[in-house]
Order: sequence, then C-alpha cells, then structure tokens
Amino acid sequence: MLRIAWRLSKGYRLRPWRSPYLCWRIETYFGLHADRIGAREFFRVAWQQRHELIRYLRWADRMDR
Repeated sequence: MLRIAWRLSKGYRLRPWRSPYLCWRIETYFGLHADRIGAREFFRVAWQQRHELIRYLRWADRMDR
C-alpha cells in the first residue's frame, strides 16, 4: 500500500495537494473543486476520508500487482 502511495505522489511528495492526479481524485470522489484544493483542504479531506483513501490504496496496490 505504501509503495503505490509513494508512486502516485511522484513529483509532489512534499506538496501532495499540488499533484494533479490527487486533486483530480479528490474532486471526483469527494466533490471539492481541484483548483480550490490547498494544503488545509487536502489534509482535512485526507483525514476525514482516511478509511476510503486506505481502501483505494489497497485496491490500487492489488491492481498494480
């Protein structure tokens, strides 16, 4: 699971809220507009939806293997 999270955040590991892929994922599944996602919103959503995010990372890891 950590391997896929590391790969998905490539190029944005110190600033994950600027990742186009992660912003698209948050916009698609949680309804926030991607252009409005900053650090505060990113971490708030990540904390509130942590169970869903973990479930997604597990699924993505299974698909990657």
